[in-house]
Amino acid sequence: MIDIGVNLTSNRFDKDREQVITRAQEAGLSAILLTGTNVSESKHAAELCSMNPQFMFSTAGVHPHDADNVSNGYLADLEQLALLPQVKAIGECGLDFNRNFSTPENQQRVFAEQVALAQRLSMPLFLHQRDAFQAWFAILEPYLSSIPAMVAHCFTGNEAELKQCLEAGMYIGITGWVCDERRGKPLFDIVKHIPLDRLMIETDAPYLTPRNIRPKPKSSRNEPAFLPYVVTKLAEAMSCSEQDIIEYSTRNSARVFALE
Repeated sequence: MIDIGVNLTSNRFDKDREQVITRAQEAGLSAILLTGTNVSESKHAAELCSMNPQFMFSTAGVHPHDADNVSNGYLADLEQLALLPQVKAIGECGLDFNRNFSTPENQQRVFAEQVALAQRLSMPLFLHQRDAFQAWFAILEPYLSSIPAMVAHCFTGNEAELKQCLEAGMYIGITGWVCDERRGKPLFDIVKHIPLDRLMIETDAPYLTPRNIRPKPKSSRNEPAFLPYVVTKLAEAMSCSEQDIIEYSTRNSARVFALE
């Protein structure tokens, strides 16, 4: 199993980061991809990979929440990070009109700049989108044939949006959101439309702890070791075996992020 979305730079892991990594390996994970959300966090993620370079890889990007705060030289900083062997994608980048922690104008500018960077560097994109689908897709559409891969990280959209992403050739990252019988039921109902060769799995730790963990963990913090619970729920929703989920998602992730 490969967890393509781990926010391991979060201070919620400061006290036991090494143990979290060990538990992930003991749970059967073969690699984890650390998420970069701004220049500083992207640098931190790349540095953390040195703890276990065969197991840990990272992305470099600016999350839409941070778009208002980029420096004039942020793109050059991201490009330098992208040269590091452990950095495998540009992102997490995209649009988030749900919270608007940054202005929509700045979000779209910074997103478009990162998409162009991914094209220039011929690197995959690790994408975020919330309540901004049409504007998000419009920025990506001109690049669909010229970027090696696009991964819709933590997909929580509707069926029409899912099918549009699939028709565009994107990979779909599914988190523990699918395990939430309340908020995640609409996602549970549509993941059957994802071809196995487009599926990736992720925890988005420390967020989105799967609600099907038994016994329920004492802490609300999610971690990569909980990825098997996402696999179990996906197998149920997609009417296939857990082994199918593991084999296909691992193969997809290893190929797209050059982890082989």
